[in-house]
Parts: sequence; structure tokens; C-alpha cells
Amino acid sequence: MLISKHDALAWFEFFAELPEDEPLPPRQQELALATLSQIEMAEAARIEALKSEIPGLKSLNGRTCYVGDDARFPKGCRSCLLGTGLSAIRKTNRCNLRCPFCYDYGEMEDQPPIGEGYWEIGGTRCREEDIDLLLSASVRPTGIAYVYLEPFMEIEKYYGVIRRFHEAGVYQHLYTNGTLATEENLRALGEAGLDELRFNLGASGCADRVIEAIGIAKKYIPMVGIETPMTPELYDAFLSKRTAILSTGLDFMNCAELHLNPNNLENYWGENMYMYRLGYLSPIFSHELTLKLMRRAAEERWPIALHDCCNATKFARDLNLRAHEGGWFGASSYGSEFPAIPYAAFLPILRDDSFPFLREEPLPEGYRFGDIVL
Repeated sequence: MLISKHDALAWFEFFAELPEDEPLPPRQQELALATLSQIEMAEAARIEALKSEIPGLKSLNGRTCYVGDDARFPKGCRSCLLGTGLSAIRKTNRCNLRCPFCYDYGEMEDQPPIGEGYWEIGGTRCREEDIDLLLSASVRPTGIAYVYLEPFMEIEKYYGVIRRFHEAGVYQHLYTNGTLATEENLRALGEAGLDELRFNLGASGCADRVIEAIGIAKKYIPMVGIETPMTPELYDAFLSKRTAILSTGLDFMNCAELHLNPNNLENYWGENMYMYRLGYLSPIFSHELTLKLMRRAAEERWPIALHDCCNATKFARDLNLRAHEGGWFGASSYGSEFPAIPYAAFLPILRDDSFPFLREEPLPEGYRFGDIVL
């Protein structure tokens, strides 16, 4: 069903007025899914057009794309996309910043603690002394990542765990907004054996002190890069400071596609949105800005790897992880983070005349607005 934008808008205006917990009957579900498909395919065509303009665009086994130095492509991403996936370790439930793109926006003070002396590894509460048991009893991961808000709030607690995994030969990367990084704690992370550090540069608005911390980190940690959801603010700030940023000697930049959940959706309300494979909901500006930045990086020959960490990459990541876990063909944990389709979020793109659908057909009888649709 190649629903027209005119018909899609009429139906989504109707769906947006319904109570959120009211399920749609099957034919109305078909109309809703047909609309999301039309938006997704129109956006896919825009993305392919932007990709065609990037010189030297490279692929990692068809699972993601990037430009730049192959040796600087983050090994943590190779583990995520080709190995046993993103094996997350959680410890810190606090952050010193409040970013509008954060998945926990508005709920930062309500994040549950992991517990004093405990680490959440693979969803299980463990102590540092359990790591040897984990490594002997479980399939050894190709890589692990320290996630969950801002580790530098209590970074001194991380050194011992990092040292244990380093001694076991497990590749490790850690995320930070960088505002609490100092030469002392960056040196300690390097001495403990951290392999890769990723700065969320957009969290600080590309602050000079964080850019300086990136350069300091390169003195002690083998791989250092940037990973931030791509927003217009980051795009503009990065370009205005790109000379200083690139001169730090960083290795890579992961341009994450901003995806939204019920916590942060309101911060981007009114933007043109799409859903990738009925999963992540994103403003279309995010991936498009990434590809524009990649084109610039390729044309100007930036000395880094610039990675398109988009929704399609996340989709491939979850398929890879489930396959390594022995899941059935097509098994994946990828999906929507909303309890129901947020119909009102798609009204701006359906009202935008500059975003045409690729092909349209009249609705069949029984699906037209005014028909009884059951």
C-alpha cells in the first residue's frame, strides 16, 4: 500500500487524537505502518543521495560505513559489529551534566544505583573479585564497554576492574563527557590498561577544556575518539573548532544518529521524524548531518576515521549480537523504545511539502478516509 502523503496526514491526525492506550484495528494498523514505511523509504533515498557524494566511502562487512584511516577505525566498534557485541559494564548512576539528547533526560535523579561494591556485568550484580570466575565460566567477550551515565564521577573505582580485564586480554573502552577528566585520572586509566576512551564532545558544546583533555588522553591511552549524537549544535561547534580538535591527535569520531525515547522526545518536538525498521525514532537531520560531515572529512582528508554510527548500524549490531548468542535466524533485540507509535511526532514531516514520498497510489476501498475501517 503506497499511501499518499495527503491520506497519511489525514489518518495520522486522526490517530494522534486517540487515547494513547487505544489499540488500532487491523486495517488502521495497515495504514499506520504503510505511512511509516513511506517516510522511511523517502528518507532512505535522501540518505543514498548523500552517500553518493562522499569520496572514498568504505564499508565494514556491509554493517556500517566510514571514511578515513582504516587503522584508526575504533576496535570497540569492530567488536560490537563483528565480535560478540557491546558487552556493557555499569557502575555509575549519576552525571554532572543534563544533555537534551540524553536517554535519561528528566529522570537523572531517579536512576537506580548498582550498589556499593557491585558492578552490573551482563545484567548480573558482581564484585571485582568475581571477574576471574566470570572469565573462566563464560565465553570470553571480544570487548567490553563501561557505560551508564558519567564514570568520571567516581573514576577511581574503575581502575582495579580495568586492570583485571586488561590482564585477561579483554579489549576495553569507556565513555565520558570529558568535563571531569584530568591528567592524573587519564594517566591512571592508561596505566590500568584502558584500550579506548570515547568523549561525548557534544555534551559540553565542544568546550575547550574537553578538547584539551582529548589531547592529554592520547598521551596515555592507545585509542581516543569522539562519540556523540549528531545534532545541528554539534555540527556547527565541531566545524568551528575542527582545527583544534583534529590537532589533538585523536583517532576517530563516531557520529551517532540521535534516537529518541519518551524522556527526550519533547526536546526535539516539531522536527521531521522517521522510524528505522519500526524501531528507533530519529529526527532526519541527525543522519543527514553525519553524512555531510563525512563528505567534508573525506574531501579535506582529515587524519581520523569518521564513522557513521546510524540506526542501520545499530540494527546490524543487534543482529550480530544475537547470532553470536546462538539466536534463531533473524533474532534481534532491536525495537521501538515507545509503548505505542507516537503518531503526533510524525505530523510535521507529513505536513512538510519539501519531503515528498517516492511513489503514491490511491487507497483501496475500505481504507479511504470516511470508510468504515475495522
